[in-house]
Amino acid sequence: MKTVNEVSKISGISVRTLHYYDEIGLLSPSGVTASGYRLYDDKAMAKLQSILLFKELEFPLKEIKIILENPEFDKTEALLRQIEMLRMRKKHIDGLISLAERIIDNEVNTMDFSAFDKTELESLANEAKQKWGGTAAFAEYEKKTEGKNDMEKQNMAKALMQRFAEMGKIKNLAPECAEAQAAVEALRRFISENFYNCTPEILEGLGQMYTADERFTESIDAAGGKGTADFVSRAIAVYCKK
Repeated sequence: MKTVNEVSKISGISVRTLHYYDEIGLLSPSGVTASGYRLYDDKAMAKLQSILLFKELEFPLKEIKIILENPEFDKTEALLRQIEMLRMRKKHIDGLISLAERIIDNEVNTMDFSAFDKTELESLANEAKQKWGGTAAFAEYEKKTEGKNDMEKQNMAKALMQRFAEMGKIKNLAPECAEAQAAVEALRRFISENFYNCTPEILEGLGQMYTADERFTESIDAAGGKGTADFVSRAIAVYCKK
């Protein structure tokens, strides 16, 4: 059994992130000492490896949780798919490096954007999500986005970012104020209408993720200004306690 500090040193994941994984049910400790310290056994460490591999492939935490909780999840099959995706990602990065080098040498056609194409990699990722993402929320998201082209999906994402931009304008207010709580309700409704039914449990998990996952924090702060992600997270926490 390893302590949370030992797991942090071995994996390179911060203690705070490991605590967050426990809070959202992604990776719970195998046990807790009498003093309240988290302990992780080999099974938990193996699960952490799976989580980190999916994260390396840019799977959102909520999708990783869905995949790992699916009773049909096969670790060996998942590893084979992950290896294939990692090789494809390496090929993609090698192509970008080659493009950059050719640009330096003035050997590239300015109309050639093929190196940026991620279609094949995204196709594999979608296969993995469809294979193991068997929950009501994921199925609902798939249904609502079925038939939408890339532009429509991008517009949905932009509209979501606009919600955060609006919340950024009031981030200096108290998170429990009526205006902040109305903004959270509007955000919850938007997610429910465009992505999946945003239950209080799901919303609470999202709020925690907005500050625990750097990618979310950076995106939300880029939309609403520095501190917006923290404000949204705190406002959601207040909303979910009602």
